[in-house]
Amino acid sequence: VLPPGRLGIQLYSLRDKVSTLGFAAVFAELEKYGYDEVEFAGYTQGSAGPITLAQLKRLARNHGLNPIGSHVGYYSDDPNAYTFAQNLTQVLDDAQALGLKHIGTASGPFRYGSTVDAWKRAAEDFNTYGAAAKARGMKFYQHNHSEEFSFATDDPKVRLYDVLLAETDPDLVYLEMDIFWAYSGQFRFSRRPDGTPAPFDPLDYVLKQPHRYPLFHVKDGVSDPSNTYGYRMVDVGDGDIDYQKFISGVTRLRGHRLAHHWQAEHDNPTESFTFARRSSEHLHSLREKC
Repeated sequence: VLPPGRLGIQLYSLRDKVSTLGFAAVFAELEKYGYDEVEFAGYTQGSAGPITLAQLKRLARNHGLNPIGSHVGYYSDDPNAYTFAQNLTQVLDDAQALGLKHIGTASGPFRYGSTVDAWKRAAEDFNTYGAAAKARGMKFYQHNHSEEFSFATDDPKVRLYDVLLAETDPDLVYLEMDIFWAYSGQFRFSRRPDGTPAPFDPLDYVLKQPHRYPLFHVKDGVSDPSNTYGYRMVDVGDGDIDYQKFISGVTRLRGHRLAHHWQAEHDNPTESFTFARRSSEHLHSLREKC
């Protein structure tokens, strides 16, 4: 099921190891586990000491890892913050120095609120960042959590994620679907605030506009209706999300076998190297159903 050369990992999952052992030790382990790509969540390595972007890029390449993307904050009240809104040029300079093809944010588009117009304003911001990234040969993307699938406070018939899709330019703004959080959104927001049904399937969003989803976060969850989010996060392969169905549903599309990148992630793994190894083993084991 998994296309060759397209398995990555979001390094946030390994932040405990990066900040103590450093990138070199982490990349050596990921190479052993069969990973092809890495997605950054910062470019420092804590007590392991300073490292330059040039060194980081070379280190990844030396371990057969393609730096595919990076998460950067959307905005901050601090004018000097390292975010798209406050320091767009620096963010893009650094992404270029690493040779990234994608540069994005895991921040929700809630900067101006939860109304339709608030999300239209956020979409304008994203279009601006997307145009600046495109001018440098990169794609700007937004990574969802579950709240993006909630409803506009001023028009509860409208799903906010639909506003984001409609108001962003598909040639400038791309999406990284976090599949766990999308299914959590399905659990939380399949009814409008007035109780009327509003069902949706996360996979349908992708199948309607597959070119807008170059990246995915592959994280798993055990179904738990007593949990606020509908799932308890677990290592990939230990949960109830059908990744054989989801990944094959996308990669079977004509021309899309190699068009997408699949990043394993767990927000708080029990043991991060064990999570990385087991996730790779599980995803490599998935086979098409005959």
